[in-house]
Amino acid sequence: MAWTHDDSEAIQEAIRAAAAAQTPLCIKGGNTKAFYGRQPHGEPLEVGKHRGITSYEPTELVITARAGTPLAEIEALLAEQGQMFAFEPPYFGPQATLGGVVACGLSGPRRPYGGAVRDMVLGVQIINGKGQILRFGGQVMKNVAGYDIPRLMVGSLGTLGVLLEISLKVSPRPTGEITLSQERDAHNAIRLFNVWANQPLPLSACAFDGERLYVRLSGSEETLRAARNKIGGDPLRNDTHFWERVREHTHIFFQRSTQPLWRWSVPATTAPIDLPGEWKIGWGGAQRWFRSELTAEAIRAAAENVGGYATLFRGGDHTGEVFHPLPSALMALHHRLKQAFDPHRILNPGRMYREL
Repeated sequence: MAWTHDDSEAIQEAIRAAAAAQTPLCIKGGNTKAFYGRQPHGEPLEVGKHRGITSYEPTELVITARAGTPLAEIEALLAEQGQMFAFEPPYFGPQATLGGVVACGLSGPRRPYGGAVRDMVLGVQIINGKGQILRFGGQVMKNVAGYDIPRLMVGSLGTLGVLLEISLKVSPRPTGEITLSQERDAHNAIRLFNVWANQPLPLSACAFDGERLYVRLSGSEETLRAARNKIGGDPLRNDTHFWERVREHTHIFFQRSTQPLWRWSVPATTAPIDLPGEWKIGWGGAQRWFRSELTAEAIRAAAENVGGYATLFRGGDHTGEVFHPLPSALMALHHRLKQAFDPHRILNPGRMYREL
């Protein structure tokens, strides 16, 4: 039987004490994504004991669980019912929790076709920096009251509140999947990804590793047969393992170099970028992984030149700015949000940007 425990009172008491003493807190769940964002600091606030699935209605396509619930436990339950998270969340370690998934806002290879984390969050319960327990949103997709607040929590890295409970939309698992591979150069891979994206094809992942493109199709046997005839290419054996390695960054691209790893978000039609380093293309062209010793200034300037932005993902200096600089108006909005949710600046201070 899965372990369940409501630790909200202990977490609330710890936050109230920290607020009174002006003590910064470093929020820790499964700690599998501690590498992401600026280097954390503060007294550890352990939230991993707050766990358990509190509601699951397979017919309603909604699940609610406490933030410390292991992701593996939730996905195993969903699989029993033939369901899944459409955004294919990465674990980056066996101790990954639901709260970490939402706080980091990271999605896997299915994201361009199935949606992002923020698209699936229906409601949240949080503790703010004053120690108040607040609930926003609900468990029904048509209930839009307060929906913007749950979305704000996605990717906020715990800087606005400690997640206690999250309600998410789930999706039926496809009845079949196949991955096709073709030898192409980067220009033609990007071109084909965009051609296929504009056709009624059951795409669920696309990637290019520098030599071959890979496209995953999901659907019924008849649908897969028709799409395979249109796309062509060689079926990839053990494709589930391939996409897992892409999702979890155990693919050889992510392992063969110690250079800093940058994640670029660019328009999907962006041509191959002429910078010295190693590239891997994901999300049908919209995500570019880049390994290089170039300066952060040079990399971010190049990303802006193609209408995108760049994030230092792994390696490099995480004591400096990791995320792409924000325009002054947007940074001012972030300051107002931080002041409203965490006026004492005790929740993961500086984890996103130095001044927040």
